[in-house]
Amino acid sequence: MKRNDLYKRVGCLGLSLALALTLSACGNSAPSEEVPASQQTADSASTDLVWETIPADEIPSETEETVIEETEPEENHDGQYRSELTNEWLDESIQNQRPIAVMVDNELYALDHYGLNQADIIYEMMNSTANGRITRLMCLVKDYAKLTQFGSVRSVRPTNFMIAAEYNAILCHDGGPFYINDYVGKYYTNNLNGGFARFSNGKAVEFTEYITYDTYTNPTTGKTYDGLKQRLENSRYSIDYNDNYEGPHFTFSDEKLDLSSYDNVKDATYVDLPFPHNSSELNYDADTDTYGYYEYGDAHIDPLDDSNILRFTNLIVYSCDFHQYDENGYMVYNVVSSGEGYYITGGKAIPITWSKSGEAAQTVFKVKATGEEIVMNTGKTYIAIVPSDKWSELGIQ
Repeated sequence: MKRNDLYKRVGCLGLSLALALTLSACGNSAPSEEVPASQQTADSASTDLVWETIPADEIPSETEETVIEETEPEENHDGQYRSELTNEWLDESIQNQRPIAVMVDNELYALDHYGLNQADIIYEMMNSTANGRITRLMCLVKDYAKLTQFGSVRSVRPTNFMIAAEYNAILCHDGGPFYINDYVGKYYTNNLNGGFARFSNGKAVEFTEYITYDTYTNPTTGKTYDGLKQRLENSRYSIDYNDNYEGPHFTFSDEKLDLSSYDNVKDATYVDLPFPHNSSELNYDADTDTYGYYEYGDAHIDPLDDSNILRFTNLIVYSCDFHQYDENGYMVYNVVSSGEGYYITGGKAIPITWSKSGEAAQTVFKVKATGEEIVMNTGKTYIAIVPSDKWSELGIQ
């Protein structure tokens, strides 16, 4: 029974009782006349109370409190926008700010990597056909004002210019083979070459260069280096997206995307990349719904965030041909082309296709079964470009 109805019933009964007591009091001044038992019910029907039994558990208690169901407060995202790189919330003051793309050495001796947990998208690709086809990382960072030490920074390859252009990113590196010269002069290229902060870490000089946002003074040598802020201010480059920007690279789902209903879906809780030098692999963690990155047999841990392994929500792995320039192993991927690959998230993988129509054009990833562009989950993304002659060695299980 509803509480309001119950109170009405109890109130009516109380009013009737009060009326009866009043009538009884008024009748005490005259002698009462006994009513025969046979007439009591019929003759007194208009004045006698008709009692209704109310279950005890339905009688409201004076001490009973009204229970108000609590609801989760809506998140306030005033002054924020959805990142075009991750779909995560960022301060709207950097909405039009171009990201940087940083070349990071991936040789074992270069570890530990600093700051990589702050990257939004990380590409891994073969850097040379020599040295067991060692890979190098290219890390895209949108909110780079938070960087205190990022790297170490190393040289660039032609492929990276064409990939960085897809995001209208400013490419940060230190040198490269002369094969990059033509790409440095391309209309779509903005790059910062060398001159970043040098940290005294006891390693050879090529493993000591890192990006800082603010000016850095080495406490050991006393030498001062401009930070990214000063380097960009002194450059001729626009900090905001320029006319070469094609718009957001990816489409994200605001709700959790489950690939289980897609055609040709397969389990993907472990991804073994055919990068023999680095032994790169990704392991799915159902508790965090992310993939942890491992190489050289160990978890990748950022010393600036040493409680967390490098993690990604989305993985894109695709096959691509390459051209080797010379016997030194210098090469370039034939990225202006098309091919096959996989999109992986939430422990599942689906076949995709990819195509890139020009050097600065965005690589378009589509669901192979439907021909529709892929939609991704909110979060960070790892992208591996796998040499086509090693594609068959990719392990997904």
